[in-house]
Amino acid sequence: MKLIANKENLGFSKANNQAIRLAKGEYVLLLNPDTIVEIDTFDKIIEFMDKTPDAGGLGVKMIDGSGKFLPESKRALPTPEVSFYKIFGLSSLFPKSKKFSKYHLGYLDKDEIHEVEVLSGAFMFMRKSVLDKIGLLDETFFMYGEDIDLSYRIIKGGYKNYYYPATTIIHYKGESTKKGSINYVFMFYNAMIIFAKKHFSKKNAKIFSLLINMAIYFRAFLSLTKRFVKSIYLPVIDAISIFIAYFFFIPYYENIKFSFSGNFPDIFIFAIIPSYILIWLVSIYYAGGYDKSIKLWNVIKGISIGSVIILLIYSLLPENLRFSRALILLGSVFLYVSTIITRYILHFVKYSEYKFSTKKKKHIIIVGESEETARVLKLMEKVDIDFVFFGFVSMDNNDADKKNIGSISQIREIISVHKIDEIVFCSKDINANNIIKQMLQLSDINVNFKIAPPESISIIGSNSIHTAGDLYVPDFNSITKQQNIRLKRLTDIILSILFLLFYLPFMLFVKNKFQFLNNIFLVIFNKYSWVGYSKNNLILTINLPKIKKGILNPLDNFEKKNISDKTRKRINIVYAKNYKITNDLYIIFKSINKLGRKIS
Repeated sequence: MKLIANKENLGFSKANNQAIRLAKGEYVLLLNPDTIVEIDTFDKIIEFMDKTPDAGGLGVKMIDGSGKFLPESKRALPTPEVSFYKIFGLSSLFPKSKKFSKYHLGYLDKDEIHEVEVLSGAFMFMRKSVLDKIGLLDETFFMYGEDIDLSYRIIKGGYKNYYYPATTIIHYKGESTKKGSINYVFMFYNAMIIFAKKHFSKKNAKIFSLLINMAIYFRAFLSLTKRFVKSIYLPVIDAISIFIAYFFFIPYYENIKFSFSGNFPDIFIFAIIPSYILIWLVSIYYAGGYDKSIKLWNVIKGISIGSVIILLIYSLLPENLRFSRALILLGSVFLYVSTIITRYILHFVKYSEYKFSTKKKKHIIIVGESEETARVLKLMEKVDIDFVFFGFVSMDNNDADKKNIGSISQIREIISVHKIDEIVFCSKDINANNIIKQMLQLSDINVNFKIAPPESISIIGSNSIHTAGDLYVPDFNSITKQQNIRLKRLTDIILSILFLLFYLPFMLFVKNKFQFLNNIFLVIFNKYSWVGYSKNNLILTINLPKIKKGILNPLDNFEKKNISDKTRKRINIVYAKNYKITNDLYIIFKSINKLGRKIS
């Protein structure tokens, strides 16, 4: 075995080519790291290739983490016609049509061997001699499209590509780029343009490029619009409801207090009240009141904090801008009522993403033998998930151990009787073939699957191709927790405002004064954070949660200059795993003279 450790991300094509050039075997396999293969997968595919001399490449049947078939297991070339049907949704409307579903060859039986045009780069098995003849992966493609290009060159070289479903692999899609993201849209469709310019005639390439560019901007516009509407519609509803309440209530309040209306000037209605509303909305957001999982306590807490802030600001305002404390308190009451009513409505609306946090416990069973299942159960008890454990499921039908609620042959009945939500397979006791077999057999049931590797402190799985794989690990205060993301951003904003207000005193301590001022605005506009990872090269952060680049980093606390990459990475891991806002404040306090550092 040879390990190639690149210090930067070279892209899929270039990195795989490094390995292919060193390969000495008869066959080459491109295999994604987010996959699980059956124990006899390689025996089967080698046997097929040996018996099929015209086969240049081979792909297998792929399923996602919930056992659902992945249609990209077999594909056709993305010609302008095929791409048009895919981009504009006709392939989804007519999934079995020979004309409209060519992109994923939906009309071909997924359980039979077929000659296909395009293989998936997630699992692409090829003859080394064919690669020597047609060339390696085209390094013009950074990510996406290189598998289509190579598949096409295999066919042009006089060979065939085969879809081979006699073996199945799990592909936990979504690890590299979320499919619904704008970044995915641009990367994927731009790869298609590169392919078209390389292989199509100039006329067809221009038509294809025009079509793809239309699709890119159309999809990007839809994605941005959808994301924007989703992120603002609840705050907008809250803002409108409280503004309308104020607008209609103020005349009544004036008549009661002053015996006539019109006492409050327009500046109060159209400037002061919107300022109150903005403070309340920001407070609700940072209290977690706009999380998809609705917790009324977070909403109430946000409104209460906002009201306190408004009253404090009110007390500092000049006399001519202090209109009424009573209206602030009444506004708080209106907001309490309207937000609670709004969230109850959203909870019961079928298509709303906002639902009350019901604290429903997952019903879980663990499949394996006694020693390993006991270890996995102890591991799960340390994980921050709420679950009810219903029992162990044995691999042996004759196992009469009282700890087991049944055997794997009875798993469908066990799921039905106990209303099981999730199955955890112990891969030490049940091999990949049996895990995949069970997932395929149970794919028609609404149940999730997880796999516990032997001697590991994590349990992996994924229930959707649109999201990154789930990972159960002992509970740490991860930097990616929603409350930590909000708190870190709020801290960045507050510190930036303080640095701006007291810029002159801070200038006495900071070395690069003008860059410090620039950094303040970069942090305010969310381009950077005051504290991020230590990052000499990409390899130090490649497996860590993504956060904004930092002006400072945890290593700024250390006086020692020559720190190894291994130590840097370990410090980054500790920072990400057990995040505390006090750590950021301590780093800033200790390194205040470096706040004017220029980030490249």
